[in-house]
Amino acid sequence: MIPASAKRSLVDIALDNLGAQIASGHWPVGSRIPTEPELAEQLGISRNTVREAVRVLLYAGLLEVRQGDGTYVRAAANPGEAMRAISRASLREHLEVRCLLEESAARLAAERATEAERARIATALAQLHPRAGDTPEDYAARDLDFHLAIADACGNQALAGLYRYFSDAVRLSVQRSIRDEALPDPDVAAHAAICQAIHDRQPERAGQAAAAITRPLLAELDRLLDQQQ
Repeated sequence: MIPASAKRSLVDIALDNLGAQIASGHWPVGSRIPTEPELAEQLGISRNTVREAVRVLLYAGLLEVRQGDGTYVRAAANPGEAMRAISRASLREHLEVRCLLEESAARLAAERATEAERARIATALAQLHPRAGDTPEDYAARDLDFHLAIADACGNQALAGLYRYFSDAVRLSVQRSIRDEALPDPDVAAHAAICQAIHDRQPERAGQAAAAITRPLLAELDRLLDQQQ
């Protein structure tokens, strides 16, 4: 059982544990792993934590879900060290990766998005308009929904999964590192430019529109972090 006093992320610890089971051959390639409730009981952690760890292993290609049958081992390798290296990266490095992913996702979505996916992006864009009583957190959540809709429309599950990971990492790091300050939220027009380029199936234009948002964010983060030094 994982001790309650552990200071490392419970997801990281669960990843190490699950990855070790795979790497050691305890769960051979092709075998079905225990169910989510069983894993939660074995590790002494919540089902939500187990779910996040399994999701990372799915994105890493070590596990695969077979609908109606369970989760199976797809490859034998322990991603723990790679995930630890990512977790040790700086806030700027996390944001830089997120920005690169947003630009790539926009280009691919312009090429591959279905009608339903383009409609979801447009709906998310419409939700970005300011609302009475909005808090920065409210807007940030809707902004993330917009970018997640684009990531999901890019036709690459690995990229979409990585985008989710780095979005969470950036959000948590900003809260820890900058306290009361936050990165600026680009206006609706800047997001609309991405949406329109995807609708028009213009990959380069979509990437450029995404970059017009992401590059200033990096510059502003540098300014905020410089103020702390």
